Amino acid sequence: MKKKSSKKFLAKHLVIFTIAIIPLVIYGFSRNDSQEDTTEDITEDIAPEALNHLLSNSLSDTTTTENLDKQIGKFIRQWEIKGASLAVMKDEKLIYAKGYGWADQENNEKTEVKHIFRIASLSKLITAVTIMKLMEDGLLNLNDKVFGIGGHLNYPQFSEFKDKRLTKITIEHLLRHKGGFTTRAGDPLFSLSLVSRRLGLERAVEREELIKYVISRRLGFTPGTGTSYSNIGYLLLSMIVEEVTGVEYEQYIKTNILFPNGIYDMHIAHNFYHEKYPNEVRYYEPSNEQPITPYDLSDTLLPRCYGGNNIRLLSGAGAWVASPVELLKFVSMIDGRDNVTDILSKESISIMTKSAPSTLPIGWAKCHSSGDWTRTGTLSGSSALIKYNSNGYSWVFITNTSSWKGSTFPRNIERFFRGAMQKVSEWPQKDLFDFRTQTSNQS
Repeated sequence: MKKKSSKKFLAKHLVIFTIAIIPLVIYGFSRNDSQEDTTEDITEDIAPEALNHLLSNSLSDTTTTENLDKQIGKFIRQWEIKGASLAVMKDEKLIYAKGYGWADQENNEKTEVKHIFRIASLSKLITAVTIMKLMEDGLLNLNDKVFGIGGHLNYPQFSEFKDKRLTKITIEHLLRHKGGFTTRAGDPLFSLSLVSRRLGLERAVEREELIKYVISRRLGFTPGTGTSYSNIGYLLLSMIVEEVTGVEYEQYIKTNILFPNGIYDMHIAHNFYHEKYPNEVRYYEPSNEQPITPYDLSDTLLPRCYGGNNIRLLSGAGAWVASPVELLKFVSMIDGRDNVTDILSKESISIMTKSAPSTLPIGWAKCHSSGDWTRTGTLSGSSALIKYNSNGYSWVFITNTSSWKGSTFPRNIERFFRGAMQKVSEWPQKDLFDFRTQTSNQS
């Protein structure tokens, strides 16, 4: 690990402690006195205050949106999607939220607003925002090195690598997929059984072992000189969050980013159906999808969505579960508009959404000069899309079924909604983000 002077070490960790403890104190006072104010309880339990638990499909039943509902029904039947959920925001106000189809067909459970889904690479937006916030808090810089002397991950287990260009990788390179990691030989995060065998293991490969394996190979290009979409890059960013804060990735984000902003029902996913969260959907794959060797090398072939892939290991690259409602709440806090207080400064938001033909934005998949931003995500068993529009209308759509079109399916979703939104003669004039306040005032 990097050597630091004792003064710098104490100063840094005093800042970390202050940042970590203040949201916990505030959150603790806001909870019912009968509840235990422990970090473990806050993290593991689904907070009853979660907005998606307070809302229901019926709150968005209006005659002016009936055509939209019909169009979505046709769309999910056409693509053999079991269930899906949509949330729509206008000028940072939640005006529509509804679930469609089955959350869990085997248990006769219909999709409701409360249900949470694996959001795949939408997770990268959460990780990117966290990194930018740590930059604002003075705990890191975007030009900080990742590996080698002075690097955030200068650990003994990562000190032996063949390609010396690894020491050139910066945090911004990882954020913009310019770190030099490619998937020409496949994505190691989705080839875990193969990696285990190559390492001579008879078990699941662990995170540090995977990173050590990745950096033992040559980079595809010199960092900063090219672009190649990289899940490994965002896994490394998750580890950097832990290195600079001294707190586990999920715990830090919940305590410092989500909970203080009223977002209580976003979590890192588990791998198997029996481990799912109480209000999490069941995942489905296309009927022709074949089971694969499990990531832990157990004998029975398993679906990719339930044990074939190690979803949890994806961490900040693709492991979060969330509802469209809370995702839109998150987006409203990183858009630079004035109605809702943002998590980040306008300067940081501008840095994130800056892109060029050879440079991807930070966290987002596409950012146009018009002010329209897009974030897509796909996994076996789910497809997800955030569409932020400069005209004020933004939406999130997530399914619990993957398509044979794989990572390109969100394009079909986007094209569909471009037309389907036009079917709405008039959107509801309300703000479901304030539903908790409205109901408490009525009582």
